[in-house]
Amino acid sequence: MDQTMRGARFRSFGWLTALLLAMLLAPAAAALAQDATPGASPVASPAGSPVALGETIQSPTRDQLRAEIDADLGYTEAAQQGGTFIDAGTSDIQTLNPLLSEEVQTSTVMGFIYDSLIGGDPRTGQPAPLGLADSWEIAPDRVTYTFRLNQDARFHDGVDVTAEDVVFSMDALADEATGSTYTGTFNNAVASYRAVDADTVELVATEPLASFLYDIFAIYIVPKHIWGSVPFDQWKTHPGSTGQDTSMVIGSGPFRFQEWRQGESVTLARNDDFYGKVPYIDAYSLRIWPDQQQVVNALLNDELDTAELEPADVSAIEGTEGIVVTDYPTQGFTYIEYNLDPAVTTLFQDARVRQALFYAMDREAIVNDILLGYGEVAQGTQPVISYAYSPDQITTQYTFDQERARQLLTEAGWADTNGDGTVDREGQEMAFEYLYPSGSPTSDQLVAYIQDAWRQVGVEMTPRALEFPALIEATTTTPTFAVAQYGFSWDASFIQDAMFGCDQYQVGFNDMRYCNPGLDEIHNQARREFDEERRAQLLIEASNIVNEDVPIMVTHFSQAIVAYNDRLQNYTPGPWGTELIYIWIQE
Repeated sequence: MDQTMRGARFRSFGWLTALLLAMLLAPAAAALAQDATPGASPVASPAGSPVALGETIQSPTRDQLRAEIDADLGYTEAAQQGGTFIDAGTSDIQTLNPLLSEEVQTSTVMGFIYDSLIGGDPRTGQPAPLGLADSWEIAPDRVTYTFRLNQDARFHDGVDVTAEDVVFSMDALADEATGSTYTGTFNNAVASYRAVDADTVELVATEPLASFLYDIFAIYIVPKHIWGSVPFDQWKTHPGSTGQDTSMVIGSGPFRFQEWRQGESVTLARNDDFYGKVPYIDAYSLRIWPDQQQVVNALLNDELDTAELEPADVSAIEGTEGIVVTDYPTQGFTYIEYNLDPAVTTLFQDARVRQALFYAMDREAIVNDILLGYGEVAQGTQPVISYAYSPDQITTQYTFDQERARQLLTEAGWADTNGDGTVDREGQEMAFEYLYPSGSPTSDQLVAYIQDAWRQVGVEMTPRALEFPALIEATTTTPTFAVAQYGFSWDASFIQDAMFGCDQYQVGFNDMRYCNPGLDEIHNQARREFDEERRAQLLIEASNIVNEDVPIMVTHFSQAIVAYNDRLQNYTPGPWGTELIYIWIQE
């Protein structure tokens, strides 16, 4: 049911190990510790040797890390090349401009066409020199980052990719007029950037930040010679983004754009001139199906190579010859968000109302009866695979308690004065529209349950399913919604300021117009904290604040269920994506 997920500041299907991250961050942690405690000894690297303070930190090269990943994942050489990898979705992509993507499916497709400055490790989701940068170094000041670009990289039209293209792409990302949901994160992290030479880019952080490499994940490189004449405030509606002018879809990634039949399919062709490993397959095709049942039928009819399943689909698929079913916990959650802008609605200004709606839901029943065990009741906001996942440290547990829900509504001034079963206050009934993504039977079932559960405590909710682009429009571009349901996918930093930061409204994922300055300060501390255990405690503290304020309700932590044809080789589905360039299809 979480096929349509927001977030994902990494390229799905294309991703530093914990060791690498520790190597990169330990010297900075030591520097900070020594500033705080004169005479403190240097921090030892994971290898056991001390890391001298004031030295430059060098990342591994692409080739070094690539060899390690390939060995760990056991990739085999293709016995045969060619064929089309056919993927499935129940919602179309949003845009053909990678800087405007804000959900997983679009980011996946754009990530095949366009290079990001840095990539991510498919084993851990952590920053890795698998994007346009072959390597980088961090200066002794711990704020200056120098990225060395691959000198063989070319755009699909043959033009050389240079540092000027990277700077241009950052100009677009930094400008609020562009309309990227990653602008807030980028501007909070990056103080300046410049082209050092044709193949070298320098970024300067606002301060020493443990989160910096995550904060710049969203820098996809678009060609200046194609987009340079288009004002940033026109990008969102420009034909090059909307699909009317596909001649502008020019990236430097392993696949070239071929066709977008809106509402039906997106097709990409292998880039034989790719500077990295050229894919084994000839093409990638994302097929859009009207609903989940048709996805299941297509999988059974051998029309698809892979699909994400809903819990109820498993019994129909499992045991089918030639199809493998696997599941795993993800970095995401499903949540319900409230519009806290009083100019739009005054229904949810009182936190007791939001808490009441949380208590009114039997989330154990949701996980057991609707998700069939594929998920976990959320305590707080940190997903199961997060290093800050700690349900026992969440102070308020919203267990199913309808009486408590009614009591909180009463305390907030809501009562059924009309005798019609719906609570009201000062002549206004607690009634509103509930928006959610269409195409998922599990979501339909979940929303129907929530509607009934809330009605039992006097709250009248009217569900409305929308195609994902329309849902994005209603909650971000023109945020006139009351309540909406989404899924969200976090990067491996698990710092959640992009959704809950005061300054992230309409430049991040804070659709709610939620603001808690104390929470902002905790997130800022987490971004500066290089020690993972201390950072985890800060994130747990932040999770408790959100859990009490309830700008969103996290119903459950997500578990993915993936089915795929066993003819796929080197296909390793997991929370941080699968590398499409290594997949080959066995006849």
